[in-house]
Amino acid sequence: MNNFVYWAPTEVIFGKDTELQVTAAIKKFNGNRIIIVYGGGSVVRSGLLNRVLEQFKKENIPYKALGGVQPNPRLGFAKKAIEEAKAFGADFILAVGAGSVIDTAKAIAHGVANPEVELWDFWLRKQVVERSLPVGCILTLSAAGSETSNSSVLTNEETGEKRGLSTDFNRPKFAIMNPEITYTLPKEQITYGIVDIMMHTLDRYFTPTKGNAFTDEVAEALLRTVIHYGEKALQNSHDYEAMSELMWCGSISHNGLTGLGAVSDFAPHQLGHELSGKFDVAHGASLSTIWGAWANYCYEENPERFAQFGKKVWGIEEEDTKKCAVRAIEKLVDYFKSIGAPTCFSELGIGIQDEESLRDLARRCAFYGTRTIGSFKVLDEKAMYEIYKIANK
Repeated sequence: MNNFVYWAPTEVIFGKDTELQVTAAIKKFNGNRIIIVYGGGSVVRSGLLNRVLEQFKKENIPYKALGGVQPNPRLGFAKKAIEEAKAFGADFILAVGAGSVIDTAKAIAHGVANPEVELWDFWLRKQVVERSLPVGCILTLSAAGSETSNSSVLTNEETGEKRGLSTDFNRPKFAIMNPEITYTLPKEQITYGIVDIMMHTLDRYFTPTKGNAFTDEVAEALLRTVIHYGEKALQNSHDYEAMSELMWCGSISHNGLTGLGAVSDFAPHQLGHELSGKFDVAHGASLSTIWGAWANYCYEENPERFAQFGKKVWGIEEEDTKKCAVRAIEKLVDYFKSIGAPTCFSELGIGIQDEESLRDLARRCAFYGTRTIGSFKVLDEKAMYEIYKIANK
């Protein structure tokens, strides 16, 4: 195992009715004037937002609620919210929603604390986050893991760029997780959540690092759990056991634990970001679309790793390493199909792309020739193009 530093400071408040503890949690972290960020109508229709607001009213805590966060969260919304938060004198940001809402809350917190900085410059790596407001969250979807992660993703709708930012200032102070809140989710959102959870683990698991036994075991156990309970959740979204297992796996998948001591890859995420940025498709859908193409392009770099994945996660009994690796890839692609997730461009709904579109995706992903991605197999712009080409069917 390599050297590592592990810091996961988010307080997790997990279980039934835990959203009723939100004001106590905010007070613990000295919140006095609160901006509440949420997305569309689901938190309103479910009554969750009203239950939260009633607690603020009951305890006379000043708040301002800002709704309208979209999937693939927009820079423009975050910038407008920053101005409202500054005018309100906010000292705490509460996200009530899923990954897009939580990522937006993190962006608002950075913007309020750094009014002299152009917000997008943090995501372009032109500026470094050195201070931020505290953020808390009430999770409504098991997927992105943003509730305990150091990551935040934004989309610049003017340029079509989607970028991720990793900094410990992104760590929420607390995460409230009541699995019952996820009971009314559409099947599609549960499906894409399953994909996202698995991909946050797989992008750490497929690594050039060797001899990382315990971390591998954690990742493999998490993947087996998600595969098993994901199917149960799709059969019955009111199955508390299934929904609670998915919720906890979602957080563990992206808080760093499943990749400790190893170099992470995240090439499929980077490739998927360009699909989301250009075509505004769901994040989870972009990941299931690209993973099989990435795996088929890269597996010969280390077929033993894919064979281990096949044996430990899927129970494949095949002595030939290459055959086992190929079967492991097929098993995951078939699983994605079985739960209704797309595995190629046609299934994603964007249709077969022409040559120029594929090359444009590769150029975007390579930041116009300024970067490579991945570590399992380092990918340049030409390799990115080849992977998009494999998925283009």
